[in-house]
Amino acid sequence: MTQAAVERGEWFCAKGAADGWCQAGEFERALEVMEPFVAAGWEPALWAKAGILLRAGRTEEALDLVRPDEADRASQAEYRDFAELLARAGRIDEAIDLLVPHIDGAWILSVLVEITEGRDRDERVLELIAPHADSARRARDEGRWNHPFWEAQELQARVLERAGRAEEAIRILGQDIAARRFLAQNTLIAYAELLARYGRLDELRELSTGQDAHTVLVIYAGALREHGRAEEAETVMRDAIAADDQVGYRAWLSSTLLRDGRLDDAIAVAEPGFSWYDCSNLLAPLVSLLDRPEELLHLLEHPLTVPHHGHEEFQPSWRAFALADLGRVDEAIALAEAHPDPWTDPRIVKAGLLSTAGHLDAATTELRALGTIKAREELFELLVRQGKAAEAIAVHPTVAEQRAARQRVAESQPESAPLREDGYSLEPPF
Repeated sequence: MTQAAVERGEWFCAKGAADGWCQAGEFERALEVMEPFVAAGWEPALWAKAGILLRAGRTEEALDLVRPDEADRASQAEYRDFAELLARAGRIDEAIDLLVPHIDGAWILSVLVEITEGRDRDERVLELIAPHADSARRARDEGRWNHPFWEAQELQARVLERAGRAEEAIRILGQDIAARRFLAQNTLIAYAELLARYGRLDELRELSTGQDAHTVLVIYAGALREHGRAEEAETVMRDAIAADDQVGYRAWLSSTLLRDGRLDDAIAVAEPGFSWYDCSNLLAPLVSLLDRPEELLHLLEHPLTVPHHGHEEFQPSWRAFALADLGRVDEAIALAEAHPDPWTDPRIVKAGLLSTAGHLDAATTELRALGTIKAREELFELLVRQGKAAEAIAVHPTVAEQRAARQRVAESQPESAPLREDGYSLEPPF
């Protein structure tokens, strides 16, 4: 990795090499690898060098290297990064003091919560959050939905909980939810998850049967399972599907049944969503959960699945790779050749099938012969799997080569499909 960083001048190689040297306690060597990028003015390298110095125990050098401009010309991002560095150095009060003048930036508040985790500063953080949480409550009353501190109530509850005041967090957030004094769905989810963590199932059930059912019912069902009430959770979700066939209900139940080893039941629940587009499609999520090729073939050849072979979400490559994983590589290659992937070079797919079937030498030969940028990226992964790190680095395309390849692809693309006013396509997939 170090050799690649020096010879190829690539940032990711340098970063990886520096991390490796730091883990080995060789901080000077890590700094040597990083120095050319620092000299070139690459800002991420400057912060990486500061991190190395900090790990080496050279705290003041690290902080001085990236200290924000005293003339207040630094960005909020720089203040955030420096506060995180201070926290890593154990100087948590300095980190808080640095952020306080910039807390009007909404995301700075979440940074403050993150860096003080486990640092015994919860009371001070709560004092800083309180006015912003109250402001968010008033904003909802006044019909102002674009309030910058929309997550302040959630953050307040989070800090109360970690400070050992979970009951107070539940009470305050519960009052906000009941009075509809919150701005984002995330606040509602945070409250439901808080109830679930502390076994408040009756309150969670009441919440999940009201106007917020679409958001919190799956959290309630999950909590029931956590408390050993799996059959009740299934009943709750099946009743919800019968009353209101919402995609989230089917998605949760089908994936849960699959994890319980009930593949046919999962298919039956998800099947109405096998023909939907994009994120609503329920076939792809089941495929992603199946890591045993025989079960994947069962799903793809199931009577409820087969009619959707012509649907855009159905990928013939799923079946091809399942066959290859079972050692039936000739069938797999024939299937891939009969249904070529429009987004991938068929020769790369063939190499992937050979690799999946354990024919690593044959896959390597295919990729070497192809020689494209994508083929070299795939070859890199394959050589790494075989423990040939040096050879892998040698064949991997440089960043410049990758960038040029992406540019060529972009220039060759046809004009995009017409869009609606909301920015989504007028043609499927929407």
